[in-house]
Amino acid sequence: MAAVPEPVKKCATMLKATKSDSEKFAALFMVTKLVKGKECNSEAKKLLFEAIGFNFLKKLLNGKDLPNDCPPLVYKSVALSILTCFCQEAELATHKDLLDVIPTLLEIVEQADDDDCDDNLIVVSEAYSCLKFIAEHEPGQNALMTMGAIPKMSQIYSAQSFQTDEALHLIVLLVKKFGKASWTDDPKPFHALIQRIALDMETEHSERKYELCKILSAILKTCKREIIYNSLEGEIWPESLFKGCSDILKSKIGPKQRDPTLHLISTILQVLGIQWAFMCDEKQFYLLILQMAAIEVRMQMDEKKLEATFRNAPLIQCCFIILEHCIEYMGKDQLDLDAKEKQTTYTALKFAFNQVLAVLTRVSNDKIKDSTNPSERNFIKFTVRVLSAWLAQETTAMRPAIYKLLPFMFKITNESFNDLKEWRAGPKDTEAPVDILRVMLPALCHLVVEDEARKVIFSTKQDEVFLQQIEFYFSIAHYKRPPIPRAERLKRMNEPDPKPTVEQLAEMKVARGAICALCNILMNLTVLEPKLAEDGPVFASIFKFVYENLPELKDTPDNLVMHGNLAVLGLLLLKQQSKKVKQNDFSICRYITATIRFLWDAYNIDESNDPTALVVSIAYKEHWMELSELWFLGMQTICGVLPSVPWISEFAIESGWAEGIVQTLKRVKIGTLPANVKSAYEDFLSQLVDVNSTVAAVLKKADALRVCRNHRMMELGKRLFGD
Repeated sequence: MAAVPEPVKKCATMLKATKSDSEKFAALFMVTKLVKGKECNSEAKKLLFEAIGFNFLKKLLNGKDLPNDCPPLVYKSVALSILTCFCQEAELATHKDLLDVIPTLLEIVEQADDDDCDDNLIVVSEAYSCLKFIAEHEPGQNALMTMGAIPKMSQIYSAQSFQTDEALHLIVLLVKKFGKASWTDDPKPFHALIQRIALDMETEHSERKYELCKILSAILKTCKREIIYNSLEGEIWPESLFKGCSDILKSKIGPKQRDPTLHLISTILQVLGIQWAFMCDEKQFYLLILQMAAIEVRMQMDEKKLEATFRNAPLIQCCFIILEHCIEYMGKDQLDLDAKEKQTTYTALKFAFNQVLAVLTRVSNDKIKDSTNPSERNFIKFTVRVLSAWLAQETTAMRPAIYKLLPFMFKITNESFNDLKEWRAGPKDTEAPVDILRVMLPALCHLVVEDEARKVIFSTKQDEVFLQQIEFYFSIAHYKRPPIPRAERLKRMNEPDPKPTVEQLAEMKVARGAICALCNILMNLTVLEPKLAEDGPVFASIFKFVYENLPELKDTPDNLVMHGNLAVLGLLLLKQQSKKVKQNDFSICRYITATIRFLWDAYNIDESNDPTALVVSIAYKEHWMELSELWFLGMQTICGVLPSVPWISEFAIESGWAEGIVQTLKRVKIGTLPANVKSAYEDFLSQLVDVNSTVAAVLKKADALRVCRNHRMMELGKRLFGD
């Protein structure tokens, strides 16, 4: 324990001996000198704190029941000057008495612009200093949060009060600690604050502009994304941010200006999406940020030691986020680039990802791959993630190197998937980890058709992980009412099901996308590895998952594409595993019914403007780009299933589907039935006739003869009526 200097001991003794407030206040002037001296250590400050007595300092701050010798502002100034010094000691800054004074400190800074406070600039400045020191420690952060410091500081900055940057820094300190919990579900205060800062950033031309970039990035990262995104109408801050960032990138800048701007752009893209990059020009800003991010990645990862690359991880990760958003948008084929722009863009991306691949390969062979350092693990995951995004678009290049790297990529992505599973099973008091395996699924849709990649998938038992993943995401996509405690069930029996929150709806959308991608991968594995699909225990489990869960899926527009994917995956597996299927298995019967419903509902006449035209049903039309291929594959596969599982034909008859097809086609005008649709229906009806002797009579009764003549269904005609 450090010795307390003699002058401090004397001062403490004198303070304890004072008999009135006037005497004690006079002694405080000696304290202000002592506490700022170099010799005044922690023990000395604690001794002085106890000698003064906190109640006396509080009295000075509140300005009540004090001698009339000085104006209240002087008392307040002296008290704050001493408190600021005390707050620099962790033990005192977290002391209950000091935390109790937070409301008074907040009140002082809130009144900074009051007419009667023109001469209190020093007082306000000292109050901010106290708040800053208190906010550096967890008890202080919790107390500030409880006392509404964030909305109060936001209001101060939005109103442009004195020393508003101090208010901003306090907000940043607190939001970094509390994340999304910093904000309520009312988006207005958040919009007001960001609008004020964005406008300042746009119009500022000093170095403060880049400081505001850092602040904006820190605050935007913590927003409740779905709530903010869905309440953007009428808000002008996205445009202010666009203009501010655009001005910076078009200027002559160095790393000190470029780095915070790239950080901000990556955060904005995560909140507002890639459409923000097209806000005020057609594509130039988009191409600019893509080029800058690609060049930065190439420079930062080019021929450096891994330690140097990892040191620059925060900046590289921002560039990865920008590249991922840009690449994903390119994949939607909505970007109109001329030949030169295409070449320039592709060259920049190719060079960048050659470096990404090279660094990741080095990491996979280095001891750093097993690092437990969170920031290093995070950087490795980011690198795998951005490479996966590129592989979803670049479907041919770098293949030998990718095959070698796949086991390591699976190791990292599986780790992230398990992190998400653990997070969902826990208290969810932190930000949800990103499942990089989900991000990798579009790339795997391409890789899975390649022999070498499939070898890696099965040798690493990745197919088992795909099963776990589809089960996990189905539990999210298939939203169920939370279980009600037994004691409350009777009371809440007639209570309507609670609606999913905005966040839950967003999670469900992501989960549906993951399931569709997984179905695509598993369909390819089933078709390309028929022996494994027939005998493998994993494929048996996948089939069981499909036939048990598809019938439970709610019949909603959002679920339609997922329903189609699961139905067709089930058919492909049923074809391979037909020998093991039992006719009296109730779950499989329910699955067949749900699959027939998907195939049946795709086309009709009733929703057509022309009573003789077959059209895609309204429910399917919105998603027909995704559903069209599934429907034709489903019709083709059910034809392949019928010979080995003939009893399915009974469902087609009893449900009325076979008869319904004939009755619908009978109404279709001659010469207007699309060839591929005609072929799908004719093959299906022909197979039904082949496997079930009762089908012919049903079809003839529905006037199949006219249908065969009208639409020249020769094969079906031969089966029903002979030559």
